[in-house]
Amino acid sequence: MHLTNSTTPVTVRQRRLLRDASLALGCAALFGLLALLVTGHWHPLHELDQDWISEFHLYARDHRAWTAAVQTLSDIGGPVTMRVLLGLAAAWLLLIGARVLAGWVAAQALVGWGAQWALKLAVDRQRPAFSDPVSHADGPAFPSGHAMASAITCAVLVGLVWYRVDRRGRIAACAVAAATMLAIGWTRIALGVHWPSDVLAGWLAAGAVVGVVTAVIEIWRPGALARDVRRVNWRTRPRVQRVIVPSVRPPRVDEPLEDAELDDPGADGPRPGRS
Repeated sequence: MHLTNSTTPVTVRQRRLLRDASLALGCAALFGLLALLVTGHWHPLHELDQDWISEFHLYARDHRAWTAAVQTLSDIGGPVTMRVLLGLAAAWLLLIGARVLAGWVAAQALVGWGAQWALKLAVDRQRPAFSDPVSHADGPAFPSGHAMASAITCAVLVGLVWYRVDRRGRIAACAVAAATMLAIGWTRIALGVHWPSDVLAGWLAAGAVVGVVTAVIEIWRPGALARDVRRVNWRTRPRVQRVIVPSVRPPRVDEPLEDAELDDPGADGPRPGRS
């Protein structure tokens, strides 16, 4: 999912809107299929869930220090942390005047939270049960709230930086986001509080939420997200350039020193030797 650049033709904007809608529909369809398999107790999926969770539980039970580290990672990457990150991002965007973009971020957090609990209550799947559990969690299991919240947050943050970095920056952002999602989802399986299919369902539900919210805002306020992206770039890029670009631009051979300094945006005042 990428934020739309409003300087592109309408046809391109429509294609990107179609892409957001396709993301939402595709993830929703896969989530629905997975939910049917879970509620129908499809044997291959049931066996896969049981095998994974049993192996992880045996290891966690016998390695308490490792389990404590995994629990700490899971706590740090929990839904509360992820929603606080989105809240801070939305507040910052609001302060610099990017109101629609701030609303987009806030809507992702709120819609994701509501959808998570609606889906949990609708499926009402029991969590794994052990006679000697290494961790505890409340509420229904399907989908994983940790996996869903982390996926939404990572997708939103990648979307916010997408147009402010080059190709290498985009690859790095996607790699960090993917590693974060996988690590947090894995902790829930390793601690024995979620089935692997719960984590997969959380990622699919997150994709549906991100696609739906983005498509709805694009339909409601066409081009508004793109205008706010340009506003963010305008507010932040000069600061980055002042750090990266040298403050004094060498004059061209055919350009007098006086004109070069006047054209230099980094010139803050008179130079030594000038009256």
